[in-house]
Amino acid sequence: MKPFKRALSNEAVRRFLCRLGALYIRLVHTTGTWTIVRGHIPRRFWDEGKPFILCFWHGRLLMMPYCWDRNADIHMLISQHRDGQIIANTVSHFGIQTVAGSSTRGGAAAMRAMLKVLKAGAYVGITPDGPRGPRMRASDGIIGVARLAGVPIIPAAYGINRRSVLSSWDRFIVAWPFGRGVMVWGEPIEVPRDVDEESSEAARLRVEEALNAVTREADDLCGMIPIEPAQLSEEATP
Repeated sequence: MKPFKRALSNEAVRRFLCRLGALYIRLVHTTGTWTIVRGHIPRRFWDEGKPFILCFWHGRLLMMPYCWDRNADIHMLISQHRDGQIIANTVSHFGIQTVAGSSTRGGAAAMRAMLKVLKAGAYVGITPDGPRGPRMRASDGIIGVARLAGVPIIPAAYGINRRSVLSSWDRFIVAWPFGRGVMVWGEPIEVPRDVDEESSEAARLRVEEALNAVTREADDLCGMIPIEPAQLSEEATP
């Protein structure tokens, strides 16, 4: 076992790293200047107490806690893998609760938990390309949740002009302090309850295209080269 993995197997070390990660996220947000684009879209739902599914790409996870209204109860769908639990512990410092599973893995239990949250009037967050990709390609799990819960999907993304892009599968963005950032929201996407297989695939594509559009917009507004979705000819399809 490599030294870093050995360290991560220690719960005290993991908790320390999660706290450190949360402090770094706060540092980036506090030292940066941030603009919210189309913030009226989620605000209407928050003010009216209407639940929705927040979706964003896995590679944009770092600063997304700051897109959210802290008064609105949200549960993020997070992988059961150890890396996912590190993310869960980190976002817990921002009042974000978690559901163990993924949009395609984790089985019926995760689906039931998300439906319970939404039916109770709270909100759910999903990275539809997580936990393993392909990058910026939506799985159909998010469509099933939206259909059964009868709530819309709202895409969002952040961008920043000071960043590093990791060589991970999701091209994870590490935002730097003292940057100029944006949080970009897209229009709600409704999924009818009576969708058939063909309509479900069309809805999945709408989510994927809308999420890629707001992500590209966020990069463009920050003067950065947009990160492109994975080529499906080279990686597995959702």
